[in-house]
Amino acid sequence: MTSTGGPVRRSTGAEATWDGTSAPPGTSRSATPCAPSSPTPTEPFPGSGQRAAGSGPPGCAEIRSAARAGARLSGRTNGRGLNHDGTVAREGALDRAPAAFVPVVDAARARLAATFDPTRLHSAYLYGSTPRGTATPGVSDLDLQLALHDEPTGTDHADAGAVEAALDHASPQTDGVGILLASTRVLLSDLERHDAGFFVACLCTPLPGPDLAARLPRYRPTSLLARETDGDLTRVLPRWRARAAEAVTDADRRRLGRLVGRRLVRTGSTLVMPRWGGWTSGLDRSAEPFGHHCPGRAEQMRVAVSTGRAPSADPAVLGMLIEDLGPRLTAEYTAVHAEKAARP
Repeated sequence: MTSTGGPVRRSTGAEATWDGTSAPPGTSRSATPCAPSSPTPTEPFPGSGQRAAGSGPPGCAEIRSAARAGARLSGRTNGRGLNHDGTVAREGALDRAPAAFVPVVDAARARLAATFDPTRLHSAYLYGSTPRGTATPGVSDLDLQLALHDEPTGTDHADAGAVEAALDHASPQTDGVGILLASTRVLLSDLERHDAGFFVACLCTPLPGPDLAARLPRYRPTSLLARETDGDLTRVLPRWRARAAEAVTDADRRRLGRLVGRRLVRTGSTLVMPRWGGWTSGLDRSAEPFGHHCPGRAEQMRVAVSTGRAPSADPAVLGMLIEDLGPRLTAEYTAVHAEKAARP
């Protein structure tokens, strides 16, 4: 597809913006925080300007205001990934795993128990499409998170790699197996409370061992949560560019495209999360609130969804995601939520 161009500056009339809406004539940057000052690909997403009541979905200027105020949409929480008290609900469960993936989950549990004894492994978790019940045989991968008593060692990583390879080889219904390693100290730390801690408490489904969620807070869809889960895109983009430059095969580009597409969809979702007032990590569902609040970029986000699910080897698609949508998301995310706290 052809990527959306930069905003167009006009001397009179309404000002065109990134999201297909318009700002009133003569609106200044101080009055409309998202308005562009130049059509560069790294400028913040322009907002829709001031809006009459009932005139349509709010633009990013209003998203920004709501995020800073800690506001969220009122009404029933059903369908927004929240508990009835407004906290983010854990999104997966073992009994939601599609039938084709149940043997893989059982095999993963057995191999982990045989490889990591209780002195090393505190607990293990399943995350992604399998516990959400949306995994597709031959397309979806199997994702696991291990919480170790101590910091992961080279031996731990090697053993996890061996488990990955064995499960992948024995499970034709999966398109790869991935295992993340972290210590309980890190997962429960103040620094990771709204990132890795949130991930374990809300996006992971326990396998063996005690559940760390009992030692973590209940989370709400706030700007703080958005910042700490996805506020590091500015640091990620240079790595993507380097990988894209080094990609020489279609397989290389597809692997990168899957990663980039999924991350941009999630970042778009958490950008508008406080205004939308909900949480989801499903690809299609994640793109919906973004498209509602930022309609002019909805088509690019749909491309990110399709790339995250079935990656394209077309360099133009990867270029649009990394060089157009990515930088604009980065700029707006920083303006709305600020950057993620630095890690050591």
